Amino acid sequence: MILTSFYAEEELLSMGFKSVGKGCKVSRNAQFYGISNIALGNNVRIDDFCIVSGFVTFGNHIHISPYVVLYGAKKIEFEDYTGISAHSVVYSAMDDFSGNFLVGSVHLEDLTNVTGGKVLIRQFSQIGVNSVVFPNLTLEEGTVIGACSLVRHSTSAWGIYCGVPAKFLKVRNKNMINLVP
Repeated sequence: MILTSFYAEEELLSMGFKSVGKGCKVSRNAQFYGISNIALGNNVRIDDFCIVSGFVTFGNHIHISPYVVLYGAKKIEFEDYTGISAHSVVYSAMDDFSGNFLVGSVHLEDLTNVTGGKVLIRQFSQIGVNSVVFPNLTLEEGTVIGACSLVRHSTSAWGIYCGVPAKFLKVRNKNMINLVP
């Protein structure tokens, strides 16, 4: 076997993923925690220095750019034709920073207050570079999140959002749907 920067299909199948589709390219420099809870669809690419942790499901035709972190304690799901740009983070759970609890995974559970919920990224959605997505929300079909945005709430379908916090800018064109075989 010739070593490349991506795992071979046989290697991916032997790593313990919940499922692995065809045509996946997963960097040898990506890290997976709770790998038996991570499902890869067809044609999923995960680039260097990504961290994927918890319950994460990838549909088909998805690109996860370098240095992305996906914290899926409460579940993250990427539907088909979605992606996330470099240095972005998706949280499905979050600590309580009110001062009434300790913060961090090194503490006993009864001393912390972790809350959250599933993050669903519907088909044809994209998350821009250096963005942060908070727990318990849905990026509806065709949503685009602009660079350096903070997403705290669910979006409407085919909207372009940007800013801190992310706000609706305008409607996105749906022509890409016609490009899908």
